[in-house]
Amino acid sequence: MTADLALDSGAAAHISMQGPAPKFSFLHALLAGGVAGVVVDIALFPIDTVKTRLQSELGFWRAGGFRGIYKGLAPAAAGSAPTAALFFCAYECGKQFFGSVTNTKDSPYVHMAAASTAEVLACLIRVPVEIAKQRSQTLLGHKQQQSALQILMRAYRTEGLRRGLYRGFGSTIMREIPFSLIQFPLWEYFKRQWTPVTGYESTPLTVALCGAVAGGISAGLTTPLDVVKTRIMLAERESLTRRRSPHSILHGIYLERGFSGLFAGFVPRVLWITLGGAFFFGFYDLTTRLLGATNTDH
Repeated sequence: MTADLALDSGAAAHISMQGPAPKFSFLHALLAGGVAGVVVDIALFPIDTVKTRLQSELGFWRAGGFRGIYKGLAPAAAGSAPTAALFFCAYECGKQFFGSVTNTKDSPYVHMAAASTAEVLACLIRVPVEIAKQRSQTLLGHKQQQSALQILMRAYRTEGLRRGLYRGFGSTIMREIPFSLIQFPLWEYFKRQWTPVTGYESTPLTVALCGAVAGGISAGLTTPLDVVKTRIMLAERESLTRRRSPHSILHGIYLERGFSGLFAGFVPRVLWITLGGAFFFGFYDLTTRLLGATNTDH
């Protein structure tokens, strides 16, 4: 969820992107994004495990049910900070760049372009982390003893870099970009309209609320793409899934299980990203405000 999530680099006085100088906003994005990513992944990990097992080709109970609900936490926690930090840095730079090129401010198209670019870069870290995490979440029997590093090394030795460590990169991008195209303009719009509509000043709590609503809507609409991504990442080397395109996998799931299969894990995914959006945006905004206040004090 991935982390998936927009950037607010304003100082304590306001919420807009026009706060501190660029060198400070870049540092704020790096630190605040890392803090937010770690908090979300650790706090909401069990919900993510349930979602992954519901989407597994094995089915929920054969994939582990409610047993070992924290399996895969280590790679998720290790990868969350660099992934979120890279995303937020790229997102801020993208907003500044696309805004200056188009000479527009608070345009949804600028938010879409910046978020999509940031998602592609963040997936360079996110995809191997997701592979280690999701395989840990669904491993059974003797394979349960494998560490995240062992899972990744085995994937690299048997299938190489592109087909092993970065398997599902395309399907992850296919999920993340539509998610971002929906979430970020919504989040920016909700945040921008908060004060004019309610008459109250924006706070980390209101920023979190806007993020939760935007994330929940985006998560629900993109669940079928998340199911395809999960199937591809969990597929064994000799599996038929390995030889099929994302579109073919999506069609196969529909023929096999209907709409319930396409939206497998809908409730935990929406719950996870709604809560995650609240935690993520709230902690991000709070951290940037604290960093901005510290910078002002010094």
